[in-house]
Amino acid sequence: MPVLQKRARARYRGRFGYHRTHVFNGKPIIGVAGGIGSGKSFVARLFGEMGCVVIHSDDLVHQAYADPQVRQTVRQWWGEGVILPDGKVDRRAIGRIVFADPAQRERLEGLLHPIVDRIRQAQMTAASAGTLAFVWDSPLLFETGLNKRCDAVVFVEADPAVRLVRVAGRGWDANELARREKNQWPLDKKRALADYALDNTADAAQTRDHVSRLLSRILSTNAKETAR
Repeated sequence: MPVLQKRARARYRGRFGYHRTHVFNGKPIIGVAGGIGSGKSFVARLFGEMGCVVIHSDDLVHQAYADPQVRQTVRQWWGEGVILPDGKVDRRAIGRIVFADPAQRERLEGLLHPIVDRIRQAQMTAASAGTLAFVWDSPLLFETGLNKRCDAVVFVEADPAVRLVRVAGRGWDANELARREKNQWPLDKKRALADYALDNTADAAQTRDHVSRLLSRILSTNAKETAR
């Protein structure tokens, strides 16, 4: 079944000990997770076309890197090699450092995440009027604990062969894909913890239909939750 509700929300709350209703200005928050190349951003964009406000974590990180204090800090930590000739942060260079050293990755996350969170909150406050829901497109939704702040989490999945073809457009081979996924939670763990799973292997029209039906279900479920 392409769109699958993973578990009753009451059971999920009981297992993890917190209430899953985290509506922001009356609107639910939908987290989008999945493997690299599964099409998370495409699914998030479909939610956006249906009246949701989509917030991409990668865009927020880009804004955080533009902060002069952040640029100065990473320069002090890792030297001029992480600064491009135009003065901007070289994210590829930093990526090579943090992917090879978990301690350095945690250090970077400690610097960026508070800034990213402030930007996210400001964007949501500014865009809350008229939207059906907020959608968080974050590659590290579970790893950073953002899933705990979502009213529903959608796991986007696609066949491994399809994902490999998609990431080949980024210049990655199977080894590079495996190396990057090694730094993230296992996909079966993410899928098991998500509220819904959505298959994005098929054509775009079918995925659009699945997203539409899923959004209706999430909005209906959230309305019942908040009315209690």
